[in-house]
Amino acid sequence: MVGAIANPSQKCHVTVTGRDHRRRSVAPSPKLLVVEDETDLVRTLEYNFRQAGFEVFTATSGREGLRLAGTKNPDLVLLDLMLPDIQGVEVCRQLRGDPKTRTTPVIILTARGEEVDRVVGFEIGADDYVTKPFSVRELILRARAVLRRGEQPSSVDVVKLGVLVIDSEAHRVHVEGREISLTALEFRLLWTLVQRRDRVQTRETLLNDVWGLNLNVETRTIDTHIKRLREKLGKAGTFIETVRGVGYRFGAAADGVS
Repeated sequence: MVGAIANPSQKCHVTVTGRDHRRRSVAPSPKLLVVEDETDLVRTLEYNFRQAGFEVFTATSGREGLRLAGTKNPDLVLLDLMLPDIQGVEVCRQLRGDPKTRTTPVIILTARGEEVDRVVGFEIGADDYVTKPFSVRELILRARAVLRRGEQPSSVDVVKLGVLVIDSEAHRVHVEGREISLTALEFRLLWTLVQRRDRVQTRETLLNDVWGLNLNVETRTIDTHIKRLREKLGKAGTFIETVRGVGYRFGAAADGVS
């Protein structure tokens, strides 16, 4: 059910001066773009996310959403599938095809909750999929979880495994010298498997560690993303092994890791 939340935490652009006269800056608010044509829902989301510390921009059409995505550089996009002009599927494809927004996380909002719709949503590069009606509190938790995925520090900047090179700090992946375009979630999934190479990861473990929350996301989601990731990686896709009845393992030999 969509509803307001109470006593939300807030962030703002301020500088605090303590008694020791040292200045510390508070982190800027994450920028959220809501692309949704239901006016009442837009108002509800805008109010609650602002109360939760987000800077919010809204669009009621696909074209306006794409324009704002290009000019406002949002940290996260909430995208409705059923829009009056361009369908949300096409909006997501265009976001993924634009170098400026290809790694911007996207959470799809839709009244269509069948499994095939979820699979299509993940195949076009969505990072999460929320079916209407939903809890605004849960949606905010999902949004924060998606944003946290890109904040994990790493002690290793570059990993080389055969034809595969991963730069964790720059979030760039190359196979045989050619850069591969991955979404933020696909990169997180690959990096998690690589860091745990030669160890089997169950689907449930990957859902918890990569998606960030265990909120009734189907394990089929993992299979869809693994399939898409293998296709993008080409020759390096064979490094991701399926362990039947258990999950997945990154099985590339450790030789050549740097």
